[in-house]
Amino acid sequence: MSRVVVTGGSGKLGRAVVEDLATHGYEVVNVDTALPPAGQKAVFSRVDLTDLGEVTEAFTGIDDRYDGVDAVVHLAAIPAPGLRPSGATFANNVVATHHVFSAARRAGITNVVWASSETVLGLPFETPPPYVPVDEEYAVRPESTYSLGKAVEEEMARHFTRWDPSLKLIGLRFSNVMDVADYAAFPSFADDPRSRIWNLWGYIDARDGALAVRLALESDLTGFEAFIVASPDTVLERPSAELVAEYFPDVPVRRPIEGRETLLSIDKARRLLGYDPQHTWRDEV
Repeated sequence: MSRVVVTGGSGKLGRAVVEDLATHGYEVVNVDTALPPAGQKAVFSRVDLTDLGEVTEAFTGIDDRYDGVDAVVHLAAIPAPGLRPSGATFANNVVATHHVFSAARRAGITNVVWASSETVLGLPFETPPPYVPVDEEYAVRPESTYSLGKAVEEEMARHFTRWDPSLKLIGLRFSNVMDVADYAAFPSFADDPRSRIWNLWGYIDARDGALAVRLALESDLTGFEAFIVASPDTVLERPSAELVAEYFPDVPVRRPIEGRETLLSIDKARRLLGYDPQHTWRDEV
């Protein structure tokens, strides 16, 4: 059994990640500022990720709770633009991620998976994307301070892995995370498709997000890699190619788009991680 620290293990995606890892035989430590849900199968410790000393201790062992860890999943952050003033969002998220990378390196932990964001692709797509389906091949295009912070985190990851070639830093560009309870609202999106145009009608089921995390942890990749992680379909019943033709008529289409498939390409995650998402909102409403 391996011991994994999950930062933000009390959040929406964090809860799913903790459950998935525990179910698959990992010993999990949840470090967060928010209390975990009742019955969570993880050791919990309240840690301020903006304090490098606290993060270092969380990765090397806390008193009589545990001694050292084998890997880190970093999910804790102010999770979206506008929830806090821009400066506060940047200062919290970028500093916390720096401390996670730095403390992991100091502790000899070479396996780190963290939450980047679909926003680095250019969300909201008020400026159309360069092509569809969007993928990891074009340069990041942050359009908010939140997204700028994620772009900075990815750039930091490149340099941390340059300094230490044995280090694996995988940034998962999660789409909009959804629990089963969220799917009740999905049929209403058909009334106004523009209400979800901001991320090309994408989403990620938290359970499939957790699957991507575990696959990234278990991969034998080294260095920095970024992956889009989305559900295999969109939030609408309309064919995806029809949506592109109506709302992005001048955007090049790189390959045939089948049915209601996601416009946030998960081809790289399928190819390099073996990512095969199993959940769709259509099975829940």
